[in-house]
Amino acid sequence: MKNFLSSIIFRLMVAVAIGILLGKMVGEGFMNIAVTIKYISGQLIFFMVPLIILAFIASSIARMKGNASRMLGWALGLAYVSSVGAAFMALFLGYWFIPLLDISPLSEVLKEVPALVFRLDIPPVMSVMTALVLAVMLGLATVWTKSRIFETLLEHFQKMVLLLINRMLIPVLPFFIAANFCILSYEGSITRQFPVFLNVMGIVLAAHFIWLLLLYLFAGGFAGKNPWQVIRYYGPAYFTAVGTMSSAATLPVALKCAGKSPVLKSEVVEFAVPLLSNIHLCGSILTEVFFVMTVSLMLYGALPAISTMILFIVLLGIFAIGAPGVPGGTVIASLGIVVSVLGFDEAGTALLLTIFALQDSFGTACNITGDGALTLCLSKLDR
Repeated sequence: MKNFLSSIIFRLMVAVAIGILLGKMVGEGFMNIAVTIKYISGQLIFFMVPLIILAFIASSIARMKGNASRMLGWALGLAYVSSVGAAFMALFLGYWFIPLLDISPLSEVLKEVPALVFRLDIPPVMSVMTALVLAVMLGLATVWTKSRIFETLLEHFQKMVLLLINRMLIPVLPFFIAANFCILSYEGSITRQFPVFLNVMGIVLAAHFIWLLLLYLFAGGFAGKNPWQVIRYYGPAYFTAVGTMSSAATLPVALKCAGKSPVLKSEVVEFAVPLLSNIHLCGSILTEVFFVMTVSLMLYGALPAISTMILFIVLLGIFAIGAPGVPGGTVIASLGIVVSVLGFDEAGTALLLTIFALQDSFGTACNITGDGALTLCLSKLDR
């Protein structure tokens, strides 16, 4: 019991509860402070994300030596297949369930959130995608040149970033999550939009867990290991993702969770978890496919043709690999094909963004938890 009370997941649960209660009780004056806390803590978290990606991926690729290129290819392939597979399951569920649902557009206006009291911009030194590409190039170049100096430098850089994660990022996360839920509670997202949330989230959330079950069963069978020895440690990461709504912000906790598993190789964890948090978005893609079908029926009176949806899914899997690991990153990255392939207008894209925002945290949690299954597969392939 004492260990649970001092655990990350307990602190995050307390942060969520405090945030929701404060949002119901406090006035505009306190909300100015809550908005400011969320903004500044979020700035600090997202400043660190490119450094985490650069430190862990580059160092891990360098340690893999001749196996690096092959492991990178497998990671990209597994992420794409998992995401597209989740999308096709959503396609099946959409054609089955959506015509049976009684869904109406959102009509209530949310309470306006006060402005920031104090603004402190901490822009990252580089974008997430720049950090990802730079990390891969540095790691591969270190392997190909067999540079011991750069390999040692990357190892020391990784240790420095790990200390920053444990001593700065992890303590800041509960404040970020508490402020986030305080704002959601204050503006009415949790209560006023609850009926809409229930209409679509019941099916989508069930689909998330079904896909995670299938993913872990496959990974366990492929690796010849018990998948429970991975997923049992992912509770704090799942809960953090629900609170932050961001794969990038959840990355430090996901690394700690995966690192506790006795069946995952540490060098693979340090390479795969930061990489997959940016390219493996199975939960977000599953949700987006289901929601574009819902919005299509709601606004345009019919579900998209199956041939159109297949083309959309194939392209969506590619776009998701380049999507930023921030709230709403998947749907924002794919707006181009939502308009060009599905023919959505401004009303359709606005409604898609609104409904997607309602479940973004759960899609992110599915993404992060699914990374553990793919990491298990990569641990088997690392020879």
